[in-house]
Amino acid sequence: MGAAGPLDCHCHLAAPDFERDIEDILEEAKKAKVLALVAVAEHSGEFEKIIQLSERYPGFVFPCLGVHPVQGIPPEEQCSVTLKDLDAALPLIELYKDRLLAVGEVGLDFTPRFASTDEQKQEQRQVLTKQIQLAKRLDLPLNVHSRSAGRPTINLLKEQGAERVLLHAFDGRPSVAMEGVKAGYFFSIPPSIIRSEQVRNEPKNILIAAEYIAKMKGIPVEEVIQVTTQNALKAFPKLQKCLLK
Repeated sequence: MGAAGPLDCHCHLAAPDFERDIEDILEEAKKAKVLALVAVAEHSGEFEKIIQLSERYPGFVFPCLGVHPVQGIPPEEQCSVTLKDLDAALPLIELYKDRLLAVGEVGLDFTPRFASTDEQKQEQRQVLTKQIQLAKRLDLPLNVHSRSAGRPTINLLKEQGAERVLLHAFDGRPSVAMEGVKAGYFFSIPPSIIRSEQVRNEPKNILIAAEYIAKMKGIPVEEVIQVTTQNALKAFPKLQKCLLK
C-alpha cells in the first residue's frame, strides 16, 4: 500500500515546551493526516522519553537519538557541545540501536554566542565525526543540524563518507546546498520558514511549510506533500519498510 499524507522528518517531541500537552500534540498531528513523526533528541536526558513515545505510538513516532552541537535548555545558559557530552549518550545509542530510525539530532552550530573559538568549533567537529562513524557502523541515516555552518557540515559529512543524510533547516548558500544534493543528501524545511511567533514547530504545522513551498514554486500543495513524503521514505529506509506494507 502506498504512503499518503505529509511526514514530519524532524520534530522535538521531548522538548520542554511540549511536556504538558504532548498527547494533544500527537492527536492533532493524526487529525491533520500526518503520516509519521521522526522524533530527534538533543542530549542523552531526552533519550528515554523519545523511546517511550515510540513504544506508546508504534508505527507513528519513530525515534532518533543523538547529541546536538548546542547543549543546555533555554532560557538557561547554552553552550557548545563537548566530547564529555557524548559519554552518557553513546552507550544508550548502542542499547537502543535496533529501535532507531536514525542518529540525530547531530551536526555543527557555529553561531558566535555558542562557538566563538576555534577550539569549540574543533570539538564540535570531533563530536559530529564520532556520531557519523557510529551511524555508519550501525547502518543508520543521520538527522543533521547545520546553523551558521553549512559548508563545514557538508564538507565533514562528505569527508567521513556519510551517505544517508537529512539536513534540517539548512541556512547555507544555495551553491553549498547543491554540493549536498550532489552527494545524495536531503533537506527539510520547517514551519518556522514563515517566521511567525504564533506558529510552534509542532508536527501538525508541517502543512504550513508544505503550503509555503507550494506557493513559492507555483504547484499544488498535494504535489509538495507527495514528493517530500517520498523523499523522506528514501532518506529513512526503515520508515519505508514500516509504512509501505
